[in-house]
Amino acid sequence: MQDLKHVHMVGIGGIGMSALAQLYVSRGITVTGSDREASPVTALLDGQGIPVSIGHDGAIPDGTDLLVYSDAVPSEDQTRAQARQMNIPERSYFQALGEISREMATIAVAGTHGKTTTTGMLAVILEKAGKDPTAIVGSIVRDFPSRAGGSNFRAGSHNLLVVEACEYRDHVLQFSPRILVLTNIELDHTDYFADLAALQKTFHEAAMKIPVDGAIITDPAHPHIAPVLSGVVARVVDYTLESVPDIAQIGEFNRQNARAAKAAAKAAYPDIPDETIDEALSLFRGSWRRFEYKGETAKGALVYDDYAHHPTAIRATVEAAKEQFPGKRIVVAFHPHLYSRTKSLLPEFADALALADESVIAPIYAAREATDPAISHEVLAEEVRKRGGKSLALDSFDEIRGHLNGYGDDTLIILMGAGDIYRLASQIVDE
Repeated sequence: MQDLKHVHMVGIGGIGMSALAQLYVSRGITVTGSDREASPVTALLDGQGIPVSIGHDGAIPDGTDLLVYSDAVPSEDQTRAQARQMNIPERSYFQALGEISREMATIAVAGTHGKTTTTGMLAVILEKAGKDPTAIVGSIVRDFPSRAGGSNFRAGSHNLLVVEACEYRDHVLQFSPRILVLTNIELDHTDYFADLAALQKTFHEAAMKIPVDGAIITDPAHPHIAPVLSGVVARVVDYTLESVPDIAQIGEFNRQNARAAKAAAKAAYPDIPDETIDEALSLFRGSWRRFEYKGETAKGALVYDDYAHHPTAIRATVEAAKEQFPGKRIVVAFHPHLYSRTKSLLPEFADALALADESVIAPIYAAREATDPAISHEVLAEEVRKRGGKSLALDSFDEIRGHLNGYGDDTLIILMGAGDIYRLASQIVDE
């Protein structure tokens, strides 16, 4: 990284790409970038003086010596093609971040659920303990300083990196951590992993990379995790044995995230007192789109926004909301993410959504996939109704907005999913 002067980033508005952009800038590297559309993340970058052009027009500034691209940007993209013509080296986001990881003492947080919250908690603990971590997180952490009221990046020491590591397409294997946090394992990303065994194989390879003087922080008794730990040379730390204080985040799943973060901090720095860790956890303010309170509708319904896009996360969030707000009717407006995930986990999605008092389902967010006529939001709604749930499939966000505005002060609305349904939150609150 010391040889870089100017990095151009295609898809810079992605949550990981934007954090990497800020890391480069913190090291004195000039960063420019482009994205398909403006977003809260591109606004965050703009507020930090990082120029973002909207639209991938192929314009690479003179003097660029590295092009970094999001996984969502294909090889034939105009800007990437121009980089090849100009003999500018290319790296994917995870390749670039992996190279940085090899230069720093790295704590990587992986697993199917809870990565973002655990990474944020861990970074805040280490900050409070005076360890000054550099951190990259897959959401906006309210505790990280920024004029925007939070950030997905914390600029810290050049020697310590805390990073959220995704398993999709084996990206976690790009990292070189001394400590690996493995929160949990469930089948996901079914467009890449054929079955649970394939996913476990990737995590096993990641665990095997941890050196003998490192540590793997996980739940070793869990049947999905035990096979992953076979043959590892690093010590295994059971995070479920940790005690944690009361935290602001709802649900037992968040308390498990806190336990994992505490165990990781203690494994990395045994000198940190439990009191320091517990104080940091009790003050942790949470992340964007993790049961984030947005306000009330004109008729008084509470509105929350949540990233849950896997059946287990949906179930856990709905159950936690019912526990926290026992007098409220829980209505979930769900934006399914990917045809492959919706189709592969259809019964599980239906079971989870049936737990809500009502679900409103938007058309499937295709993201990187082509349309699959065998699965739709209508199919999912029908499966929910078969399980005794109340569910309605609506064809547009405009219809969903109008429907949600009909609820009164006896209702709690959760906008849920990995797509762009979060945009409805400000609309129904403003109305």
